[in-house]
Amino acid sequence: MVTVRDLKDQVVLVDRHDAPIGTRDKLEVHRTGELHRAFSVFVFDARDRLILQQRALDKYHSGGLWTNTCCSHPRPGEAVGEAAERRLREEMGIHCQAIEHQFTFIYRAEVDNGLVEHELDHVLFARYTGDVRPNDREAMAWRAVTDAELDQELRTVPDRFTAWLRICWPMVKERRGAVLRRAV
Repeated sequence: MVTVRDLKDQVVLVDRHDAPIGTRDKLEVHRTGELHRAFSVFVFDARDRLILQQRALDKYHSGGLWTNTCCSHPRPGEAVGEAAERRLREEMGIHCQAIEHQFTFIYRAEVDNGLVEHELDHVLFARYTGDVRPNDREAMAWRAVTDAELDQELRTVPDRFTAWLRICWPMVKERRGAVLRRAV
């Protein structure tokens, strides 16, 4: 019998079209660099600032780096949206009414500890106006930044940010612009 505990450390391996092709241990997949399913949530506050988290120092990779509000992997059999809601609560103490899928992209980046991120990443947007209460095992700090502030920091101190944020931030800005133009 497979338990939730067993599933917590498993990721879903996928092909380039996001079709599942198996599951494997999360740490092993990050050692081998196999393509797997992930998600990144970008939560914006009432002033349209992005809520960033600083990853806890003892994370298995990218500890101490700033990143988007929440990122993780859905468990086998778990929908991406459900996983995003779960991890927002677990990591940042945030519950969003609507988390909307925006786009998907594939990236590969070498990170610290000899690990590789090779992910088919589902990018989701949400709005939130309440208190942020990060779980200190997941995030050591948080802050809200404007697009211009994040752009400036990514130009001047890119090594303070996770690889996936540096890669997908231009796509996030482009998609947000399209969403805002449609709303007008």
